[in-house]
Amino acid sequence: MKKTCQALFGALLLCAQLAHGENLLKAEALGDGIFALIGPTGGRLHENYGLNANYGVIDTPDGTILIDSGASTAAAKLLESESRKLTGKPVKWVINTGVQDHRWLGNGYFAAQGAQIIALQRTTTTQARLGKGQIESLARELKEQMNGTVPAPAAQPLAGNAQTLTLGGRTLELRYFADAHFAGDAVVWLPKEKILFAGDHIYVDRLLGILPESNAETWLQAFRQAIALQPTRIVPGHGRVCDVAQAQRESGDYLAFVVGGTKKFAEDMAGVDTAVGAMKNAPAFSHLRNFDDLHRGNVNRTYLRLEAAQ
Repeated sequence: MKKTCQALFGALLLCAQLAHGENLLKAEALGDGIFALIGPTGGRLHENYGLNANYGVIDTPDGTILIDSGASTAAAKLLESESRKLTGKPVKWVINTGVQDHRWLGNGYFAAQGAQIIALQRTTTTQARLGKGQIESLARELKEQMNGTVPAPAAQPLAGNAQTLTLGGRTLELRYFADAHFAGDAVVWLPKEKILFAGDHIYVDRLLGILPESNAETWLQAFRQAIALQPTRIVPGHGRVCDVAQAQRESGDYLAFVVGGTKKFAEDMAGVDTAVGAMKNAPAFSHLRNFDDLHRGNVNRTYLRLEAAQ
């Protein structure tokens, strides 16, 4: 009787989670069987299952391609439910664009369902290094949602910086340009449709975050190579589906501002406080969500990395 009640409670809890997912992720059709799932632009919260990012769903005759797998097993189940509503098919392939927790910690769940996990070798190398710490950090906010979540990088990662994939008749390119938000971040490019799933190379509507793991200088290089593809639609890592112009204004121009500004101070060994003080006001970007929380830290970390390279 006790086991039956526990099973019933678990089923009811899952139903509640899936219902919540309907309001959490907004689906946007991009083309024939190609969808973006747009998450909130705030922080990782228990209420949003750590799904404060964007994901991709691509329908094929043989099953669903999911781009990025969520921050936990619980989040992966939400993504699975939302993708099935769009395609009517199970997830057969999961492609990881990057290393931040909500890009890949749901891999283990999908692998257990029989899905193939696909990522570049350089992506999985960083995932393996950071996975345990990411889970421990997320557990402080997501609590029981992290239960059963284990780091599960792709078992057979792909060599090189670019791979063309043919999955269920769809042709996609998985490309690495340079280290960005994390070392090993990549993009998914659909050349026929000219749609770019940019992962954490591009943020719009909210300010991007330059972390201790980030390299703003190479991130700027990677951004420029990504938009050189001239996509007609971009699914950024965070924010609304956008075009190249918005991506340039809100990610490319900001990275150029931070890198160019801090480099001058770093070359003169002026000190991090001087750099932050001089660059704390950035009116071209202050309208972006999270600006007050992130901008000074972005300048600080970029300066310190550039000064250390002198």
